[in-house]
Amino acid sequence: MHKSYQYRLYPTKAQTTFLNRTFDLCRKVYNNTLALRRDSWDYDQKSLTCFDTANELVLWKQDHPELKMVHSQVLQNAQMRVDLAFKAFFRRVKAGENPGYPRFKSFGRYDSITYPQSGFEIKKGLIKFSKIGEIKTIFHRPMEGKIKTVTIRRTPTQKWFVSISCDDVPTHPLPESGKCVGIDVGLKTFAMLSNGKSVDNPRFYQNEQENLATAQRKLSLCEKGSIARKRAWKVVARVHERISNKREDFIQKLSHSLVNRYGVICFEDLNIKDMAEDPRFAKGIMDAAWSKLVQYTSYKAEDAGRRVVLVDPKNTSQMCSRCGQIVAKDIPVRIHDCQHCGYKADRDLNAAINILRLGIQSLSERRTRSLVL
Repeated sequence: MHKSYQYRLYPTKAQTTFLNRTFDLCRKVYNNTLALRRDSWDYDQKSLTCFDTANELVLWKQDHPELKMVHSQVLQNAQMRVDLAFKAFFRRVKAGENPGYPRFKSFGRYDSITYPQSGFEIKKGLIKFSKIGEIKTIFHRPMEGKIKTVTIRRTPTQKWFVSISCDDVPTHPLPESGKCVGIDVGLKTFAMLSNGKSVDNPRFYQNEQENLATAQRKLSLCEKGSIARKRAWKVVARVHERISNKREDFIQKLSHSLVNRYGVICFEDLNIKDMAEDPRFAKGIMDAAWSKLVQYTSYKAEDAGRRVVLVDPKNTSQMCSRCGQIVAKDIPVRIHDCQHCGYKADRDLNAAINILRLGIQSLSERRTRSLVL
């Protein structure tokens, strides 16, 4: 399987200065590449490829010797990002969407560089990067598989991390478990399991709103370009980082617990982007991070030899899990009360049982198709 490992970097002050300079040079290459491709189409109706822009990079190095401070493949990766941005733009246009045109990166907005093939060497407690040197690294867990790319990332609070992407990572199957569970995610209760257990919604963003508003008010009062504004901006960034870290820790632990306990885990295949367009629930939906729970549970399940099944969410809340009849109810109604069979239960529990049933049916259909083939 494919897997990425993230570790904390501790560069020296000199290395931090050099890294920030490297990031800014990559930003300029990114912006120049974007301008080149835009102008080529506007004036000559010619679409440039990644190969064409790489040839231009050779000429840019002659005119701007400071670019030689950066590993060549890191600069080429900056151009590759422009190519990917255009491919994503045209793909969304063809799909009928209304995407924004690829944008230039302003100062400080280019926050990662990638070594795609070479230019790095991993040692005990260190990673040696070409043109940068050896940087102290905290390897808090072992790394497995074949290294493909190495990415250095800078957070808004000026912390440094390295993400190492590996292929052919061996799996670590857990003992077989016959337990199956359906999970209904929500806002009042973060997750309701089909066995009746529930997980409370921590509401990390909403609980930090007051602190965030205070920090943002202080930022708005500071003069632009002043040292006080930079300090106030960093306070705002710390609040956002604290919210993100709490949410990440919560989702990681919950997904780990689910994979350890159940052999088959069933979720709804929700279109969260469309759901978040409702202004009544947008803040709560984005704060809950349901998609992150499904994503983390899925890759952990793949490593552990478990199964994650996504089912159609249509009528999972409206259908009675006992008799199958549709019992229409609005969102504020939290109790499922079936007039056909008399079954009465929590709305989310009823939905979780339906999700489990649909997930097991989906697995049975797949097995049947594989046997026929």
